[in-house]
Amino acid sequence: MARAIVRKSKILVLDEATANVDLETDNFIQRKLRERFSSCTVLIVAHRLATIIDSDRILVMADGQAKEFNHPYCLMVNAVGDECITRQQGYFSKMVLETDAETALSLFEMAKQSYDKST
Repeated sequence: MARAIVRKSKILVLDEATANVDLETDNFIQRKLRERFSSCTVLIVAHRLATIIDSDRILVMADGQAKEFNHPYCLMVNAVGDECITRQQGYFSKMVLETDAETALSLFEMAKQSYDKST
């Protein structure tokens, strides 16, 4: 990442960049990524939902196939404006709902806030 900052890269690709760090460090790195690369295209491969929940778009893959692509909030609702997860059968929604209820609610709220800021 330091090289990308110095070079002022326009595209940054990260593959599980925070997989082996604790959640606090992950959050710190994610904040810094958003600050330093706000005008760049950042492609993040991640398994932690919190890592990508406020992204502009996510691509959900299963069995090597693209299954869903949209803003995280849009992948969790049937209609924009919904105040809870209403799209129960989507791949992304299922992943969020498989977390505990408190985490799912928190992820939904983060995605909705990110969506509201972008529109």
